[in-house]
Amino acid sequence: MDFDLPASVRPLLEKIEKFVADVVMPAEAEVMEKGFVASAPRLAELRAQVKAAGMWGPSLPKDVGGLGLSLVEHGLVSERLGRSPLGHYVFGCQAPDAGNLEILHKYGSAEQKATWLEPLARGDIRSCFSMTEPENPGSNPTIMSTTARKDGTDYVIDGHKWFTTAADGAAFAIVMAVTNPEASAHARASMIIVPTDTQGFELTRNIKIMGDPGEGYGSHSEIWYRGVRVPQANRLGPEGAGFLIAQERLGPGRIHHCMRWIGICERVFDTMCNHITRRKIDDEKTLATRQIAQAWVAEARAEINASRLMVLHAAWTIENKGFDRARDEVSTIKFYVADVMLRLVDRAIQLHGALGITSDTILSYYYVHERGARIYDGPDEVHKMVVAKRILSRYGR
Repeated sequence: MDFDLPASVRPLLEKIEKFVADVVMPAEAEVMEKGFVASAPRLAELRAQVKAAGMWGPSLPKDVGGLGLSLVEHGLVSERLGRSPLGHYVFGCQAPDAGNLEILHKYGSAEQKATWLEPLARGDIRSCFSMTEPENPGSNPTIMSTTARKDGTDYVIDGHKWFTTAADGAAFAIVMAVTNPEASAHARASMIIVPTDTQGFELTRNIKIMGDPGEGYGSHSEIWYRGVRVPQANRLGPEGAGFLIAQERLGPGRIHHCMRWIGICERVFDTMCNHITRRKIDDEKTLATRQIAQAWVAEARAEINASRLMVLHAAWTIENKGFDRARDEVSTIKFYVADVMLRLVDRAIQLHGALGITSDTILSYYYVHERGARIYDGPDEVHKMVVAKRILSRYGR
């Protein structure tokens, strides 16, 4: 069992780590202050530097201009990029574009690839993924009200979606809609490409996340599809295969998320340790001399290390044995790593005192924008239930 970094990506990881620390992280304050839209020129400049350095699109296939890394290799990259809220975007492997690229690459027609995949892979446009509905449980996407009925050679889409991440400014959406209402629960929906300038596509609002509506890529939108007409040729994959494709998309996506969360953990851990070793509590002692602070540091180190091994093992299992053999691992890392990250963020804020809830450190940003980790991609409770059922079934229950 070899725990060393793969020699194939070791130089790349060092290069990325240095670029994130020296170039990306110093740009954070400006981008967060100005917002995504006003910072577009600065972000484009950073992306150009990444491309010039040969680091663009680590998860993208080589035939569309990416590095073509394996799932394990990209997981290691994702951890380094996760140390900055800008990391994945600057390197062209941000959600939801990364998942949409995977779908287009596997299921897209030649015309769909030329129209949407190629400019998306270059970073010329952005996309969004429109599945969750406010009226229905996000944890059960087989229950869906949005419909796409056939009319001649077109689909006419009607429905209400929300938490369509990055829809603000996106060129197209991949929409999950019911095309086969009489089919079985897992064969009712299809995925359809909808250009966002199509008549009837209505972005109602950017949803406020703990008071912050965000903008551009950093937003989550509510959208109405009112008689949206697109050609049936915009469907991705076979009709009724939407749920299957979504599962294929979400498996590797959870690896990406979890490794990004571990990158966040490392950033928060450094922030916390730097603070408590400098923060005086009297003339001679710092916070680092307190046993509760020491316990939290030790626990965090153990939990981060355990998380990393769990996620890399899940990625290895997907690559070597297939997603079906990795189902338990994928569900387990989702709820475990999210909990480790959020507990660490909360403890780091506590150790910073009042400073922790200000925007003078990165901590409050993570507190607001990463709380959803225990909800999206399936709430933790559902993943725990699913894993427990599979385990107990092996005991004859």
